[in-house]
Amino acid sequence: QVQLVESGGGLVQPGGSLRLSCAVSGSIFRINVMAWYRQGPGLQREVVARINYDGSTMYTDPVKGRFIISRDIGKNTVYLQMNSLKPEDTAVYYCNAVIETRSGYASREYWGQGTQVTVSS
Repeated sequence: QVQLVESGGGLVQPGGSLRLSCAVSGSIFRINVMAWYRQGPGLQREVVARINYDGSTMYTDPVKGRFIISRDIGKNTVYLQMNSLKPEDTAVYYCNAVIETRSGYASREYWGQGTQVTVSS
């Protein structure tokens, strides 16, 4: 079984910062992709940032220059440092990972339970 457990959400004022963490545990051969998604009120879930196996990253345009995705390979953990937060960043943030559980097996996608981030004064 593979589990993704997020932490670090909460309430923050506009312009503030938060850091989200997502720890992956269970039967893991290789984590190919780790990503953060978010779903705002009345909106569809969207990708926020992604870090690939080779360390390359991508960000959705609204967060470029403000958010940083990083990882600790030894801890199977991905982080999302969120700076200069805006009210429109308010959403449930989900951790996502594409994982090979055994060598030669097809990769599968896994999701965390989500953590609420609220940006408000």
